[in-house]
Amino acid sequence: MTVLALTLAGPLQAWGSASRFVTRGTDDAPTKSGIVGLLAAARGLRRTDPLEDLVNLRFAVRIDQPGVLLRDFQTARSLDGTRTMPLSYRYYRADARYLVGLEADDSLLQGLVEALRHPVFPLYLGRRSCPPSEPLHPTLRSGDLERLLLAEPWQAAAWWRRRRPDGDTAVEFRIDQGVSKEFRDAYVDGSVVQRDDPISFDPEHRQYGWRSVEHGHLPLSGSNAPSTTPISHDALGAVVM
Repeated sequence: MTVLALTLAGPLQAWGSASRFVTRGTDDAPTKSGIVGLLAAARGLRRTDPLEDLVNLRFAVRIDQPGVLLRDFQTARSLDGTRTMPLSYRYYRADARYLVGLEADDSLLQGLVEALRHPVFPLYLGRRSCPPSEPLHPTLRSGDLERLLLAEPWQAAAWWRRRRPDGDTAVEFRIDQGVSKEFRDAYVDGSVVQRDDPISFDPEHRQYGWRSVEHGHLPLSGSNAPSTTPISHDALGAVVM
């Protein structure tokens, strides 16, 4: 079995699963609909295009650096300037880093790696105002999602690691239902139901289904211990190359 691993990092991210009207909230971790939207953009799909095999991906996320909740507000006026629109609020996760895992057929994952490395449309972390601050590092790993969550090195930045209290050696995770009994007994704290399983992104008829999500904590020990190598990204070097 093969899984696709992604690292999502940026000064701002926004992953709303229940945003309504003038208040646009964010969850504390990427939603499945947000990640499927990112993959669809990489492939060059339009909002009205069918999502096809992307909706069948099994999804997991590890909150390696939760960041902080940030609130912003926006004002707007009509095009002719005669009407003022209601004040709207936007919530973001600032300075967050996530490990995302996707499980599917190997041929599908191979194509997604290529699409993410050469995306057709710009990629963003939940909202268009939230571009990633470094490459997503799409990488195929052998094993299942549970193994990825346990084995992949901690992705938090060095400055964030120094802020962790002594003895705080666990990170939160979310994963689609279907984990093994051994994993559930050892790490799962409970389960919830979320309405973020995308059916259609068509602006005229957006549709989202419900999915069962298991959540818990994983220890940062052994191969999952903090790395001593600083995390850096040379944006100018990437452009020159």
